[in-house]
Amino acid sequence: MRATLRTKIYLSMLVMVTISFAVTFTLTIYDQYEHNEQDNERHFLDKEQAIRASMEYFVIQNGGYISADSVVSVFSDKVCELSDVHDVFIALFDLKGHYLISSNFVEMDTLDVPESVNYSILKQLSTGNERAYVDRNFGKGNYTLAYWYFHDAKGKPMLIANVVYEKSYDRISELKSFLREISTGYIILFLLAALLAFLLSKNITRPLDIITRRFRKTKLGQYNEPIEWQGKDEVGELVKEYNHMLIQLESSALKLAQNERESAWREMAQQVAHEIKNPLTPMKLRMQQLVRTWKENPEGFDDRLKAFSESMIEQIDALTRIANEFSHFAKMPKPEFAKTDLRELLEKVVALYAGKENTSITLQCLANSTYYAMIDKDQMIRVLNNLITNAIQAIPSERSGRVHITLRRGKNYMIIRINDNGVGISEENRKNLFVPNFTTKSTGTGLGLAIVKTIVEQNNGRVFYRSRENKGASFFVKLPVSVE
Repeated sequence: MRATLRTKIYLSMLVMVTISFAVTFTLTIYDQYEHNEQDNERHFLDKEQAIRASMEYFVIQNGGYISADSVVSVFSDKVCELSDVHDVFIALFDLKGHYLISSNFVEMDTLDVPESVNYSILKQLSTGNERAYVDRNFGKGNYTLAYWYFHDAKGKPMLIANVVYEKSYDRISELKSFLREISTGYIILFLLAALLAFLLSKNITRPLDIITRRFRKTKLGQYNEPIEWQGKDEVGELVKEYNHMLIQLESSALKLAQNERESAWREMAQQVAHEIKNPLTPMKLRMQQLVRTWKENPEGFDDRLKAFSESMIEQIDALTRIANEFSHFAKMPKPEFAKTDLRELLEKVVALYAGKENTSITLQCLANSTYYAMIDKDQMIRVLNNLITNAIQAIPSERSGRVHITLRRGKNYMIIRINDNGVGISEENRKNLFVPNFTTKSTGTGLGLAIVKTIVEQNNGRVFYRSRENKGASFFVKLPVSVE
């Protein structure tokens, strides 16, 4: 999970507190162990020097020299006395490293003190090192062992003394007791530090929370109140940039709104012009056909005039509705659904294009089938006008045009197919075919198919196409069957 900034700051503070406690504990323990070693070393040297001084004084009292044969009888009591007084183990060896006497032979065996002095230690003593060997980790680190020369009154080596000192760990025991005692205090301090870290993290991130809430309330095109911040810290710089951004945002929003309004009006004007222009073409053709009928066949003029009047009224009603809707903020009118016979509607629309020169427009549907759909009749007339006009315009002038319209019914739907023998749709133009303002013609607004798609979808239908280049195109309008 991604942690928030407040959580990161809070956890960082806790980690720092924990590390500081751990480092303090570690350094304290290490320091106490070091001091304990130093205390043991100092106590051992003090005892060793005291033992030396006592033994030298004892030798002087006994004539200044004691032979190796007399050491056992002379020093037996003295060695035990010094061992008890200084709480150490003492052993004496002759100059060749042979064992002579010790303060406690059983203890010697327990401590595993060698009964002869190692040759390397004898060699070191012979080179003038009075204290030839010290083992501070003797007995698994619990003892310190040392060998040194013991001189007679004339300063000549007389014996080799061995002293084993048991280390004291009183300081470590006191440390453990101390740490146990203060552990409760450390826990309380940790809890207080955690609470303080929480409050600090909350205080640190509070300005960011304020800015975040303001960001969420920032709306394009509305007045956004600037943030007031007295401090001149990093947060103050952020607030300053935010307020500056608001000024630029409001200015940009005003320009954008103005451009959008201008663009919307331009697009709407193009759309209305396009929608008015499409019905005018069949109306003109129909008018020309009526004039020819008047001149060539006056007897059938009444019938033609009646059909012409009905078609013109429908087209004029559609134009009127577009004009009325444009006056209500120039948007596409909402569909007014009514049960409509698609076959009858197609027959009336196709009749408008009957007089088109060099182009044959035919309609095919089953006579014994019903084709009722819940649609907006006026809007569907506009769809058919657009698609038929596009089909006619897609046919080259040197080619005899054929536009074939079929209407068939499925189980729950009806499909109108408008097929032409024009140039078809190229691959590069197919992805933009229903995009507003896209056109492949030298004239026109490019809104026709976009309007068709919008109207068909508003009437709960779907529009799609199939095409092969230079072999024509077919547009399909799929509409649900009326259940009423």
